[in-house]
Amino acid sequence: MLTEARAAPEAVARQLAHDVQTYAELGAWLREHAPTSLLTVARGSSDHAAHYMAYLVMARLGRLVTSLPMSLVTLYQSRIECRGLAAFAFSQSGQSPDLVEPTRYFREGGAATVALVNEAHSPLAESAQWLLPLHAGPEQSVAATKSFIAQLAAGARLAAVWQDDGALRAALHGLPEVLQQAAQADWSAAVEPLVDADGLFVIGRGLGLPIAQEAALKFKETCGLQAEAFSGAEVQHGPMALIGEGFPLLVLAPRGPAQAGLLALADTLRERGAAVLLAAPHGTPGAQLPIVETGSEDLDVISAIQSFYPMVEALARARGFDPDRPPYLNKVTRTQ
Repeated sequence: MLTEARAAPEAVARQLAHDVQTYAELGAWLREHAPTSLLTVARGSSDHAAHYMAYLVMARLGRLVTSLPMSLVTLYQSRIECRGLAAFAFSQSGQSPDLVEPTRYFREGGAATVALVNEAHSPLAESAQWLLPLHAGPEQSVAATKSFIAQLAAGARLAAVWQDDGALRAALHGLPEVLQQAAQADWSAAVEPLVDADGLFVIGRGLGLPIAQEAALKFKETCGLQAEAFSGAEVQHGPMALIGEGFPLLVLAPRGPAQAGLLALADTLRERGAAVLLAAPHGTPGAQLPIVETGSEDLDVISAIQSFYPMVEALARARGFDPDRPPYLNKVTRTQ
């Protein structure tokens, strides 16, 4: 897991060097045809990456994006309207039937279908109209790391070409170098407070919420630690009742419109006696976990998860788990 997490910067650099024409043509097609409805199709970590792309598209292009409940197609045989639809499927292996079947159904119905997938010769890749390979290379770790970061980069790249945003494209080209720094950032301050924890909340908002969801998943699957992800707004409703003296929280507060509210929330939770681990850019008051800034605040969350992975791998070992062999999990999961 650690080796592959640290290989993510090279994987992103490799991806950015490939398929330039395909991305350009897809971006031009999306601008010209302006789909009337947009769907993401994904599971697990890939679903978190899909949510990140969806948030970018909604924030930058003003287009609403829905996450498809795949059982509508695979179990309920719902006749979803495909006219004007664009569906974006995210996967590492491209093997699971509940990704392949909806993508095939949408394409046969006339929708535009895009597969962002690491296995370029997989059933999912073959079922989509447009293929955007991740170029992450073979992934042996059960807990996805470099393929997840490659998916985030691919989603941001797609948003950039769709919007025809030169500044975001330039920031993406500088991303591999930043990720190299982020992979060496010291997040060890999180290990000791969590080594004996029974559970925690991971807090994010906006573009940071999908990263919080990914972090919570990795706490579960590698550390045996019950972790739940919440929006910085949502946690102030029912979940706040669980936060008392010593309750651990990881608050992800990168640059952007959500940062001020997250920093204020972190202060409030500390006053309540919670054990707050704050991830924020260098120089942020109270931050123990540094987020290395990228060329665009919309990409900073990618840097954050790059720094998180080595920490959670170390935490798993400190808690007596083998992060390379999570119990009951398989590299390829086939669900209907």
